Amino acid sequence: MRRATGARVEANGLALRTRQGPVYAGVTFTALPGSLTAFHATSGSGRTSLLLSLAGRMRPSHGSLHVDGHPVPASARRVRRVSALGLFDGVNDLDERLRVTEHLSERTHLRLRPAGRSQHRAALSDADLPDVDTRALVRDLSMVEKRRLGVALALLEEPRLLLVDNADHGLTPDEQADFARTLGKLADAGLTVVASCTDATAFQDRATTIPLTRGARPPSAEPSEPSGRHRRFGAGSLLPGRRRVPRRTPETEQEAPERDTGEQAPAPRKEHT
Repeated sequence: MRRATGARVEANGLALRTRQGPVYAGVTFTALPGSLTAFHATSGSGRTSLLLSLAGRMRPSHGSLHVDGHPVPASARRVRRVSALGLFDGVNDLDERLRVTEHLSERTHLRLRPAGRSQHRAALSDADLPDVDTRALVRDLSMVEKRRLGVALALLEEPRLLLVDNADHGLTPDEQADFARTLGKLADAGLTVVASCTDATAFQDRATTIPLTRGARPPSAEPSEPSGRHRRFGAGSLLPGRRRVPRRTPETEQEAPERDTGEQAPAPRKEHT
């Protein structure tokens, strides 16, 4: 399977704020090709939203973000072409009624280039899942096997940036260490890997670990835009927010001030008798 050089990721003061409050704030970091970065925080701290922003699938509200030199959100479509998502709960969940081979075939059909079964085996091997029974139903897999399958499916897209959410969720400490080792191996091969987790212990010796907190609005930030402009997108396009125009009612028509055009009103017409 082809392995391209990883993408450079640069974020400066990156933040996302909606009408409900801050989602994440003050994220500044640089991820070089061939590096592994792990953001760690408790649930609800915006980890998933941050990774979706890095993938060009969610619009940040403040700060700057460049992936492979492309600014987000202006060039989000290009960023989506070079990035791939591992398993994101609630975004690209596995269908537990399907078999492993069916998931692999489905992802292969989404590729821009054709791929055969040899590519399936290569992706499973790179995700350290070489001996999995591809005829097995997803619901029969263990949690760590599901996490690895999510990585294998992402690798079929031959990305330059791999994003893996909740890398430690549902895993034992030994499984966390093994999974972190797998992500580190992919980074050593040249891929840029960014993950999120609750406990960064398994990543301490092989990744740059960064704590993530829900900060307040940055002091230099402008007032936040309406929350409708920060919608989440799974595999679809990042679309610009639509500005809602208030509906005009008879009451508003009456209260609206008349526009001064500089013209005089016509004189009343005289009636001839």
